This record gives sequence, C-alpha cells and structure tokens, in this order.
Amino acid sequence: MIFWCLLAAALGALAGGLWFRHREKGTLRTLDAMLEAAQRGDYVPGELDESLLSAVEHRMADYLDASTVSARNLRQEKETIKTLIGDISHQTKTPIANLLLYAQLFTEQPLSPEGRACAQALETQAEKLKTLIEALVKTSRLETGVLAMQPVQAPLAPMLAEAVAQLAPRAEEKGIALTLQPTQEEAHFDPKWTAEAVCNLLDNGVKYTPAGGTVTLSVTAYELFCRIDVADTGPGVAEEDKEKVFQRFYRAPAVRDQEGVGIGLYLVRQIAAGQGGYVKVSSRPGEGSTFSLFLPRG
Repeated sequence: MIFWCLLAAALGALAGGLWFRHREKGTLRTLDAMLEAAQRGDYVPGELDESLLSAVEHRMADYLDASTVSARNLRQEKETIKTLIGDISHQTKTPIANLLLYAQLFTEQPLSPEGRACAQALETQAEKLKTLIEALVKTSRLETGVLAMQPVQAPLAPMLAEAVAQLAPRAEEKGIALTLQPTQEEAHFDPKWTAEAVCNLLDNGVKYTPAGGTVTLSVTAYELFCRIDVADTGPGVAEEDKEKVFQRFYRAPAVRDQEGVGIGLYLVRQIAAGQGGYVKVSSRPGEGSTFSLFLPRG
C-alpha cells in the first residue's frame, strides 16, 4: 500500500513538473512570438490569462505596446520632417535665385560708389543665404535619416580628383597651389556624400589659406582605415578650438570676419560618422592645418 502511495506521489510530481515545464515553454513561445512581431513592426496586443506565469507576458505586452506607439510616432515625425525639409528646399530656391539675379542686374547699372557697394553686399548676402539653406537641408536630411549613406567598396582616386576639379578654379583665382597626390587605395564609402565632405574640407583650406599658399590632398592607408588628409598653409587652429570647429555654426574668433556660415565642418563630421568613420584636425597657430577624414577600408 505504501509502495503504491509513493508511486502515485512520484507520478503526480512528475506530471506536475511536466505540466509546469510545458506551461513555461508556452510562455517563452508566446514571448518569442511577441518580440518577433515587434521586430516586424506589426505587434498587436492579444488576450492574456491571469496566471502567475503570464505576469511577465503582461509586462512585456505593455512594454511592446508602448514601443510600437513610439516607433509609429517616430516614423510619423520623420515623414513630417521630410516633408518640411522638402518644402523649405523647394520654396526658397526661387526667391534666392531671384535675389541673386536682381543683385547681378543691379551691379550692371551705373551706380555711385556707395550704390555699387550696397549691390555687392546684397549679392554676397544672397549667396551666403543660398549656401546656408543648402547646408541646412543636407544636414537635416542626414540627421533625420531621410537620406541614408550607401557605402560601396571603391577606389578613392576618382572621387578625390572630382573634388579637386571643383575647387581648382577658386584656388587658381586666389593664387593657391592645389595639389592631389596620386593614390591607388580603396575604401568603403558613399561616393556622393564623401565627395561632399572632401569638397568642404578643400573649400575650407582654400578659403583660409592666403595667396601664394598651398593646399594638398593625400591618402594614407592603415589596416582598418584610409586617412584622407587636406593640409593647408593657412593661419592654423588654436588648441581650444580644435573640438569646437566641428560644432554646428561655430566660427573661431580668428576667422569670424571672413565669409562662411560655420556648418561645413559639422557636415563633414556627420558624413564621416554615417559611414563608420571620423574626422579630426591637427594644427598649430601660424603653421597651417591638416584635416583628416578616416574611412573604413572594408
């Protein structure tokens, strides 16, 4: 009799253990399905019982429900920002183009010295406004994910040659020797956006290098990165400004009287980060600067 009681107790314990194990597996399968649905973006809260094991399901359901709402709101905000950026870009093109056109026509008229100075100032400010709007649109698109980087494995030379060709007329007009050192290196980068970053660095070098100076573009390869250097013989960057120059709208005190809106280097940093790279500057006041853009090799 005792034997059968012990056997029944053992079988009951085994059955209870199997039932709880089955219950636990069911809960884990439910949680797994909930997480998978959340990853797909189509999670919908369902009916859950009130047992002790389902308490974690309730907590997970509440969390995923809130996450789904947040993700939906984020998508809506991005769409709103995308539309706003597009509207700003579209609506400002024509007025700015008209400002530049009329400013140029104005300068062609017989004017007094004061009038000619005002016309030139108007044209300069219109060009500055155009540059600012274009830069803001680009950075906003990158920051909000409206435009994503599309890196590919490619040689650097064609992209660098194109960037130099764009800045060559301005460098020649200012009397600056702009040089591209030959390279056969490859990297993993987005050609369009990286060319934008390199052009900004070259523009920065040409802008602040005095007549008779040099701006040199070169590439150095490491095991994991390729380093693109833009070295100039300009006034250099003070130690306390080395980190600040990559901030949005920052202008170092030494160059605030020169043209610029303080967003080019910020855009370079955003482009570099979007590709798994980074940018830094090495400089000493009075000895020029070298801005280095690091790109993954693969």
